[in-house]
Amino acid sequence: MKWNSIIVGASLITGLGNIALGSENLPRVPFAEWAEVPEQDQLKFRTLYEQSEAYYIWTGNQRQNITYKTSEGESYGIDIRQGYFVLDYGLTERWAADLEFGGTTVGWRSFNPNAEVGETTGIMDLSFGVRYQLVHETNDCWLPTATFRVAGFIPGSYSEDIAFAPGNHSAGIEPSLLLRKHFGWEGFGAWGDALYRWLHTTSNDQYILAVGLFQQIRLWELDVGYRHLQTLSGQDISLPSPPDVAPWPSITYKRDTREISDSFDAGLSYTTRKRHIRLAFHARKTFDGSNTDSKLWLGGSVEVPFDHLFGRE
Repeated sequence: MKWNSIIVGASLITGLGNIALGSENLPRVPFAEWAEVPEQDQLKFRTLYEQSEAYYIWTGNQRQNITYKTSEGESYGIDIRQGYFVLDYGLTERWAADLEFGGTTVGWRSFNPNAEVGETTGIMDLSFGVRYQLVHETNDCWLPTATFRVAGFIPGSYSEDIAFAPGNHSAGIEPSLLLRKHFGWEGFGAWGDALYRWLHTTSNDQYILAVGLFQQIRLWELDVGYRHLQTLSGQDISLPSPPDVAPWPSITYKRDTREISDSFDAGLSYTTRKRHIRLAFHARKTFDGSNTDSKLWLGGSVEVPFDHLFGRE
């Protein structure tokens, strides 16, 4: 990764390229953690930083190397840097509300004839959700903790005219169901996250299914999982030919691009004993797909429960 940029939480937009629709990038807490709701009147504040790089894309179902190499041997792909905040507030014993907002930036050289940087920086797609915990596993040993969430989201301020812009750049509604269940030996369990994303602005709806396992050992938790993203309609990405290697003079990336991806997720977290501050690291690797890029996401987060921070027990 040689392209660098500073994340800003502002509405600065710089853009090059064709009329485009960005790739899926709506802020969301991983590993179905939203199945749990904060205690009543408890506010949990989480800050996250993530970065990704991709040196391959899928044009339709065809995998394509898009690495641009300079005469000095440096390699460039599609690079994203972003940071965002999550506010999660317990309204009652079963109800909670959450808000996600932040800044993002993306850059690449592969789709300009002179390998000039195509980039955009701006506010991420903004999301606000309300959750209701249908059941908690401690109250019924046969059922998982199950929580229903409905969220609304609006477009961010990044330029939608950049291929692989980080977000759908659409307003919409997102219902989802989140599950977590302990079983087997102590601390072991499974999680699941299923959502449908109605994209009002762009009219190419999506769904995401994610499942995985977790292992809790005292104050530590290890998570692994699989995630599938499916856009229900749209067109394929295409590159001009020739040339067969980067940089290309352009990329065809329509507003109704049909993005599909399969990825593996992993995470490790630690919760402090006294303040219950949660430190976490997570990763996601896209290994297959259509009209998407082979991102490797790496990120970290810190979550602070405000009641514990101010001494409430």
